[in-house]
Amino acid sequence: MLMAAVGQWTGAETKALRLAMRLSIRDFAHRLDVAPRTVARWEARGTTLILSHDSQGLVDTVFARVSAEVQERFSVELEAANPVASEALVPVSTDADATVQLPVVIDGRFLLVPLDDVDMTAGGLEALLGDATGMRLVEHSIAAEADTMNPLDRRAFLKAGFGFAAWSALNPDEQAHVAAALETPSRSVDHSVIGYFERQLHTYMADDGTQGPAKTLPAALGLVAAVEQSARDVDPELRRQLLAVGSRIAEFVGWLYRDVHDPLKAGFWRDQATEWAQEAGDPAMQGYILLKKAQAAYDERDALRMLTLAQAVRTGPWRLPMRVQADAAQQEARGYAMLGQNQALVERTLDQAQQLLADAPDAADDEGEQLGAHYNATLLRMQMAICHTEAGQPQRAAELYQQWLQNEQFSTRDYGYFSALMASALALGGEPDEAARVGLVAWPLAAETNSGRTTAELQKVLETLQPWQGRVAVRELREVMSTQQSQRPSCQRMPH
Repeated sequence: MLMAAVGQWTGAETKALRLAMRLSIRDFAHRLDVAPRTVARWEARGTTLILSHDSQGLVDTVFARVSAEVQERFSVELEAANPVASEALVPVSTDADATVQLPVVIDGRFLLVPLDDVDMTAGGLEALLGDATGMRLVEHSIAAEADTMNPLDRRAFLKAGFGFAAWSALNPDEQAHVAAALETPSRSVDHSVIGYFERQLHTYMADDGTQGPAKTLPAALGLVAAVEQSARDVDPELRRQLLAVGSRIAEFVGWLYRDVHDPLKAGFWRDQATEWAQEAGDPAMQGYILLKKAQAAYDERDALRMLTLAQAVRTGPWRLPMRVQADAAQQEARGYAMLGQNQALVERTLDQAQQLLADAPDAADDEGEQLGAHYNATLLRMQMAICHTEAGQPQRAAELYQQWLQNEQFSTRDYGYFSALMASALALGGEPDEAARVGLVAWPLAAETNSGRTTAELQKVLETLQPWQGRVAVRELREVMSTQQSQRPSCQRMPH
């Protein structure tokens, strides 16, 4: 039942109100008399951002004037955005001695930490409890009783803002060390803490392709919050080192949001990564983030922006690893293809990408270089296939997929994604039965890893297969996707 007023507006509630009013970000911002960028920032931060006192008043005024029908839709939007939390956690009571249990990961186990209203207010945790992303940490298998956090200091845990849920790799001594760093950064943060953050990032990146963003995002968000907390009240050099790590974590969080098909939040975290890279004096990371922005522009089918961003990566004032340069070159070639440029220019740029990769040192021998370390010949072939599809050569693309797409070469999520692209090439090439067969391989992998990108590509495959919708294989793909999507929580369904 919708209350007469909202106690505290966060980015999530403002988004729910905007959707209930059926307004664009620009029109909603006009109603509030704020900049559209401000509304976009609120929504990107979701429940991790509590509006300022003045902004709370502006939204209160708009909310007070909406109709009962809009209020009802607002209630539905809030419920749809947060089904997991409502099932998994006891609602916060107004009683003074009420407690709620916050899930964290310690030594690989899910634990429920009891927090009362005072703890929640001091730690800024009210917003987290309404965040469906954060609450994906809660599994139905978690025991109902709370466990302890020994040997971590709970106050230090709360100081991480919305919770530091990234303790899985620490032994007891390390736990105490990192907890002390969050409590008193100026005295406790040192290179061992920075090394821990780096190790955790590598662990999450390795797990991402198998576990998917729904399980990786909460831990990555906790890690980036811990880095930001640790970077306060330290000397300038240590802050720069922390923000250099924080930039890479923020870029990774942006990638995870891209994978769940949330471009607004993905863009916010890429911008945050850029800011931290600039403050840390890490020009290579700034160039790398431009490459990631070029890739995101492809998702939005903005060919011109993708092309100019890729060109900026290649010509910018930074020294980038050759693997990153190769990735940027193929992205540039794809931009040419999408803009209908001469095929000879597309092929010449793809040749440059292959030569750059061939000249790159082995990833293991590239001293301490992490950017682009995952980029290899197989991945380049997949991207070349995408380029050929964009150039109107789906048969050529399908041949590359058939030759190079092998299960053992990719993570579960990436194999599903490239299988979806292969299905698209086959459909465009007039092979509906084979396209549907490959789509049936990709669909369960998309569901298993919660990959919004893969789901979106498979929706495009169904659209391309419309002329053959009467064929048995095509009908089976449509029925499987439709049935399984209807069974997923509404917050996880992809738009058709």
